[in-house]
Amino acid sequence: MNYNYHTHTFRCNHASGEDEEYVIRAIEGGIKYMGFSDHMPLKFSDGTQSRYRVPLESAEEYCNSIKSLADKYKDEIDIKVGFELEYYECCFNEMVKNAIEYGAEYLIVGQHFTLPENTGVPGTIIETSDKAYLEQYVECILSAIKSGYITYIAHPDIINFIGDESYYLEKITEIAVASKKYDVPLEINFLGMRKNRLYPARRFWKIVGKIGSPVTFGCDAHSPNDVYDPESVMKAKAIVKDLCLNYIGIPKIIDIRKKADLCR
Repeated sequence: MNYNYHTHTFRCNHASGEDEEYVIRAIEGGIKYMGFSDHMPLKFSDGTQSRYRVPLESAEEYCNSIKSLADKYKDEIDIKVGFELEYYECCFNEMVKNAIEYGAEYLIVGQHFTLPENTGVPGTIIETSDKAYLEQYVECILSAIKSGYITYIAHPDIINFIGDESYYLEKITEIAVASKKYDVPLEINFLGMRKNRLYPARRFWKIVGKIGSPVTFGCDAHSPNDVYDPESVMKAKAIVKDLCLNYIGIPKIIDIRKKADLCR
């Protein structure tokens, strides 16, 4: 694996290490294509900010830092700067606009919540048997896929639904079908492997394999050592082989700046 487009920085308050340390580790591991995608800043309607995202006041500095490293190491590695964000219908277009203004080049979606966090909605990783909540999650993912701005869906199997299994399979099939139709890859997430989380979820990826949706890998690096993760690569490749997944390798980057120009 010579790429990774899911990398965080210390600015999100739950990652460690300096930006350049991530780049050096990537180069040492043979990574040729790298993207930083820290959590997208978001100011809530009450004027507060999320505690797990890049602060608004650091957004441009973050983009400038990564672009500076991209130039410094351009002969060794191709580096892009982006954001990971949730699809929130109420403010998605504004978030895309802001991302472009900050200097981001691409976006990935990691749907940790179905509504802005200040609403008190539970995280998608929390166990639930509520069909309405599962529907809400799936609608967020479908809307993100159809938006045309998203390079790929990070940990699409994060939803921790423990209710009606047949209903779960029905709704997840909708994600897999949309992923294939719109050619938006689904990510097998290495952080889930490293932390022994509920994802990668085999029942999810079985459906993806049957549909033939495009699949990519993401390190979800929160420390420099995570950028090059050969153990998780082997595990992910085993999943691909076992479930006959349509692994595409490096994803096609959707340049949000060019996309926005086309939509004007």
